[in-house]
Amino acid sequence: MNRPHRWALLWYPAAAALLAAASLLSLGSGALHIAPEEVLRVLQSPDDSRESLAVWTLRFPRTLAAGLAGAALGVSGLLLQGVTRNPLADPGILGVEAGAALALMLSVVFFPGLGSLSVPFAFGGGLLAAALTLGFAARSGFSPLRLALSGVAVAALCSAVTRSIQILWEDRAQAALVLLNGSVAGRTWEDLARVWPWLALPLALALLLGSRVNLLALGEDVARSLGAQAGRELLGLSLLGVLLAAGAVALTGPLGYVGLVVPHLARGLLGRDHRLTLPLAAMLGAALLMLADVAARLINAPAETPVGLLIAALGTPFFILLARRIRA
Repeated sequence: MNRPHRWALLWYPAAAALLAAASLLSLGSGALHIAPEEVLRVLQSPDDSRESLAVWTLRFPRTLAAGLAGAALGVSGLLLQGVTRNPLADPGILGVEAGAALALMLSVVFFPGLGSLSVPFAFGGGLLAAALTLGFAARSGFSPLRLALSGVAVAALCSAVTRSIQILWEDRAQAALVLLNGSVAGRTWEDLARVWPWLALPLALALLLGSRVNLLALGEDVARSLGAQAGRELLGLSLLGVLLAAGAVALTGPLGYVGLVVPHLARGLLGRDHRLTLPLAAMLGAALLMLADVAARLINAPAETPVGLLIAALGTPFFILLARRIRA
């Protein structure tokens, strides 16, 4: 089932090095280019220079936001794929991200004084969207591809409602547009302070539950025979995956396909043991979103391309190829 554990000794340091390089590149890239050695200097000794201001005020919170959201989406996707035994399960494809985005739009437009509760709002919306997706998929026989198609339909419905609210309440909706445009541009320390507890704690918990995901990945009957409370654990791990995706949406807006591509990459490197792949997925997801954000800054400089567009350009062909390999 799994490759030997010695593979972890190779891929963990490699992923950590990739993450460190992506962080350094993110802190140094932009309208003001800062050399890596200068980035390291201002990190160690902040001063009043424009380089120090750019790194600490603008780019550091942005880089942390990309890393935290990318790690959350990577782990969320791996959890959902593991417990549902569905290689197409992904927070974006299952409609979780679109549902969370709709809930955030509703909270901004109709409950503007509850900004500190953005993640609970997003969690509720994502949970409702996931329930609708599962309900539609189960009506005519459950299959991986049918689940994905149901999720796409639910996501389209949520996106349409979000767009309608934006048009009907244009003035009030302006505050949500920056949040929901699928980008880490402009993220501040205040944004991180509001969201990070809702992401860091579930991430840490998820990394400790790899053995439980392994049990559920064998099937509910096998899990029960091994002493697991399959129904309760399936629900708990699924809720954890939805919470991670909702927190990421609250921080960066919807960024589809990160939770699809990263889990497959992690499994391709370390096999199907979630005790090994969950930490790797966190590092790879963080690095992927950081590098995509760097590319978004540079492709059309000095203007910035929304990072969600780049992720979609990467993930859409991957999804099509993966779906073609799976029977309906």
